Parts: sequence; structure tokens; C-alpha cells
Amino acid sequence: MNVYEAVDSRRAVRAFSDEPVSRAILERVLAAATRAPSSGNLQPWHVYVVTGEPLAELKRRATARALAADPGDEREYPMYPAELTSPYADRFSAAATQRYEALEIERDDPGRPMKIAALNSQAFGAPVVLFCYLDRTMGPGQWGDAGMHLQTVMLLLRAEGLHSCPQVMWTMYRKTVSQIVGADDGTVLVCGVSVGYEKEGVPRLRTGRADMTETVTFVGG
Repeated sequence: MNVYEAVDSRRAVRAFSDEPVSRAILERVLAAATRAPSSGNLQPWHVYVVTGEPLAELKRRATARALAADPGDEREYPMYPAELTSPYADRFSAAATQRYEALEIERDDPGRPMKIAALNSQAFGAPVVLFCYLDRTMGPGQWGDAGMHLQTVMLLLRAEGLHSCPQVMWTMYRKTVSQIVGADDGTVLVCGVSVGYEKEGVPRLRTGRADMTETVTFVGG
């Protein structure tokens, strides 16, 4: 699989099989991802790879919180700006509609938040979840670095025939995650990334993208 195929086939999968992912593959991907760029070569990220019983326990605890309609831990950073304007609000709304339809959850369902949280807290059945942390002393530049690192990881996973789903939702249950992985108070959870093989027979969601002309401007020749 070349890099163009990896980029084109990468999408947020929300239905994983229970087929295990070998540690050798995970180590190969994460070792190669150390080549991801970072300003000043700080390599500010730290990734916890959670599988097996620790992941099962995390899912149990997080799902219990979700089903109890727990509002989650205090946010350490906003997921989105307080006021989304066009075209961003339009893109958000369109993608949300596609996701809800794929998950068979009606947008006007009063139990929608709890149902979505419960699905997320199960990592959509994934047998592996990566949790990316940053030191609290890091600034906006290093958050960008973390994003480039995670994108590199997700593309390398595609090269191995695996899929992923980045989940900022895990920050809602950051204290539960930290208890499982042993992260200290000097770090902040950026997001989790569920990893595994896609479950067969489940409708595939591929959200649309803005045309390049909306997001790219050529200046010069």
C-alpha cells in the first residue's frame, strides 16, 4: 500500500472485530512513527498502548460512567470553539448527521448522548487503544506536533491492514484513563485512538470532505 492509498483508505472506523493485533505490528508501527516531525525535535508525545485485561477494565469503568449519564471530568481543553461559524458549522452538522445514521441513532433521541458515550467507551469493540499525552508545560506548537505524530501512526496502521478511530471522547473520562495507564498529573490526555481490524458486514461510513478549492489557495506560478 503506497502513501496515497493509505491516506485515501484511512477513516474513523466505528466497528472493530475482536481479532487480536499482534504486539510486533504495534511495535513496528510506533517505532516507525518516531520519524514524525516535531518543532525543535522535541518529540513531546507519550503514548500508552492498552490491551487485554487493563483495556477490558477501562471499558467497564468508562461504560458504567456513560450509562449512569455521568457528565464526565472537567474539560482540560475545548474540543471545539465556543461559536462555530460557516463553513465549519455546516461541515460539523453534515458529518454528525452521517455518523448518527450509521450508528442508527436518531438525532432527536433524548438518550442520544448516553448511547453515543456508551459506544465510544467500548472503543467500538477495538482490542487496542492508544492514549496520547503531552506534558502540561507544552504549548500550541506541541499540540500540532502530537497531531502529526498521530496521523503518522494511523497511516502506518493502514499499511499494516489495520484501521483506527481517533476519540477525543476519552478526555471526558480522563481520570479513569489515568488510573489505568498510570499517567501522572503533570501530563494532559490529548485523545485516544482505537485500533483493530474492521468488523465484517457492518455498513462503512465515509464522511465527505470539502473540495480542495475551499481549503487551498495557490499563490504564484
